Amino acid sequence: MIGSIIIGAIVGMLAGNIMNSRHGLFMNILIGMVGSTVGHFLFGIVGFSAHGFAGFIVDIIGACVVIALARKIA
Repeated sequence: MIGSIIIGAIVGMLAGNIMNSRHGLFMNILIGMVGSTVGHFLFGIVGFSAHGFAGFIVDIIGACVVIALARKIA
């Protein structure tokens, strides 16, 4: 649980920097965790299963997708 929160915060922060979007710690954790789920789901559809460092990259891509979708909605 603590590991997921830490990884979520890191992924959310990196995705925010890539997408030029600044959020607080709680939003970074939320974006990172939701983005991880979205990323693994989307890559799973095309048949790509990622673990380790590749999984971390998929998490960041998913978080960027979440930020982009949030911008489109808002």
